[in-house]
Amino acid sequence: MKTISFRTDILPLKDRLYRLALRIVLDTAEAEDVVQDTLIRVWDKRDEWMNISSPEAYCLTICRNIALDRTARSENRNTESLDETHHLAMESSSAPDEKLIKQERMAIIRNLVDELPEVQRSIMELRDIEGKSYKEIATVLALSEEQVKVYLFRARQKIRKAYTKIEKYGL
Repeated sequence: MKTISFRTDILPLKDRLYRLALRIVLDTAEAEDVVQDTLIRVWDKRDEWMNISSPEAYCLTICRNIALDRTARSENRNTESLDETHHLAMESSSAPDEKLIKQERMAIIRNLVDELPEVQRSIMELRDIEGKSYKEIATVLALSEEQVKVYLFRARQKIRKAYTKIEKYGL
């Protein structure tokens, strides 16, 4: 087994952990707390690192569990969505009217994703945004690869159907 270093193997995962936590708790401050708690919990379990085959999957699993615990305890959920600065930077070359249309479409899609059940939201985050394989997602979420594929298919289908309905008929 490879020796795992907190500084080189665990700490660089903080951005991925944050994005996963944000998709679950839907609050930036809460997501930061989840990441901090995750890193502390991983550090506290450093004696068990030699038994870990994938530090990334291990950290993502802990992060997901902490985020779900916080979500379950929190009754007042903030539905703030992902930060738009990433999308705005990609669209800087568009004309203003095209930029506005793209922003509105992205807002609709983000809202539709936020309305998905937590498992489907997490799978979409890990697959479509983080680029994880089905096997990695299955490990993180403690599902079979087939379940991951089915949940992802259904989530995409649900978003496509709802988006088409909105585009066709309006809000």
